[in-house]
Amino acid sequence: MTGFFQGGIQGVGIELTPMRVQVAQIQKRKQSLKLVALASVELPEGFLEDGQIVDRDGVAELIKNLLQENKIKAKRAALAIPSHRAVTRLVKLPAELDDTELRENVENEQAALFLPYPREEADLDFQKLRLSRSDDDQEQIDVLLAATRKETTDSYLETAQKAGLTARSVEISSFALLRTLRDQMRQTFTDREAAAVVDIGYDNTEISIVVDGIPHFARDVPIGVLEMQNAVSRAASMPVSRNPGWAQTMAVPEDGDATMPTNRPGIALIRVLQELGDELRRSIDFYRDQPDSVEVVQILLAGPGSGMGQLDEYMSNRLGIAASCIDPVRTLNLEVSQEIPQAERSSLGVVLGLALREV
Repeated sequence: MTGFFQGGIQGVGIELTPMRVQVAQIQKRKQSLKLVALASVELPEGFLEDGQIVDRDGVAELIKNLLQENKIKAKRAALAIPSHRAVTRLVKLPAELDDTELRENVENEQAALFLPYPREEADLDFQKLRLSRSDDDQEQIDVLLAATRKETTDSYLETAQKAGLTARSVEISSFALLRTLRDQMRQTFTDREAAAVVDIGYDNTEISIVVDGIPHFARDVPIGVLEMQNAVSRAASMPVSRNPGWAQTMAVPEDGDATMPTNRPGIALIRVLQELGDELRRSIDFYRDQPDSVEVVQILLAGPGSGMGQLDEYMSNRLGIAASCIDPVRTLNLEVSQEIPQAERSSLGVVLGLALREV
């Protein structure tokens, strides 16, 4: 199992979601980055369920065809496991531990504390971050831990192999997204300011409270684009259909209140968004109650759900915190050979972060 954190050589990033496979390739040219290729294909229902690849042969064939059709030549790739299939923790350990002692502490003592399943069933990795001081002025090292079940990791590794690729790295989707946003966040926020990164996926939303590029709190909420789409379809008495770009065709009703829209679909959508906003508020409040928390000054919206019109304005008004949709193309100052609609850009954070890792 390769590391969750280590950097690497050039390749492509492949993001798997319940609705589609997305591939990106970035080329580094001196000090600039060029998006050489960006392609996606719809993923049939049942191929990937709850973050686990069910039909490995089917997904591998889709990846292989997508690469061939778009003339993307690669032998290696970086893939991401959805954050809700992983466990992450930020811990503080004595700074005097050497590398061997640190690994033993993480793999034995820490793993026993934070893993919800036996250690032998887990793929675990960690990254040393920075030195800090404890309350009693003892020097300590901040360590970020990450783990997934081996069966989940194996499903991604085997699928890549079946597609003719070597999965040089398998990481967690929220880490790939933070790689995309890292430089922007460090330029925008001080180390005493936090941002809530909200990745609205198809079947869930991943919330990370990030300080100085490091996730201090992470939570998964089972609300996503599919729930919104289903609610609107039922309210409109229409059959539910799979549409990866559905959110980009929608906009939050201008009043932003479930008691105000005059049409039933608008009411249904607002009710789901209210629930999502409430879950985000609970996450921020929980983080604020931690002893070393700092002020959450901005909400960064990402993922396919963030392409919905006026969503940033709605979340800003509901939570009283400035919210904005990310634009990874602009953030990374990518050269592009094709125009990418603004509504689609915020859904590229993970796949571009994976491709960026490989360069």
